[in-house]
Amino acid sequence: MWKGMAATSLAIVASGVAFAQQPAAPTPLFLFFDWGKPDIRGDDQAVLDQAAAAWRARPGARLRLSGHSDRSGGARYNLAASRRRAETVEAELVRRGVPGTSIEIAAYGEQRPLVSTEDGVREVQNRRVEISIEE
Repeated sequence: MWKGMAATSLAIVASGVAFAQQPAAPTPLFLFFDWGKPDIRGDDQAVLDQAAAAWRARPGARLRLSGHSDRSGGARYNLAASRRRAETVEAELVRRGVPGTSIEIAAYGEQRPLVSTEDGVREVQNRRVEISIEE
């Protein structure tokens, strides 16, 4: 009887009111970058595949790419580096079939670190692009 029923079509009934169970929005995906480079690392290819698959599973969704940098360069350079990284990720997602019109880029430079550091410190977790799915 339940065979073939999609998870999104399940309903929870409480006090006579039915609530449709919605799948949770996926958590952001992260790609990290080597110092001074906007290149995608080999181990991040699976993350790009996952992002493209998540977009295909949510018709009408947009992917938001947020570029970040560490504090090892000047603020102006870091802002440009974070944008280059986000643009590199965008190009890879387009190659995987995500239309450019479904992608939004934001560059934050060193303003939103995952790991707080002093100025001039290299930190790989801060050199990243976060991919979020927005419905």
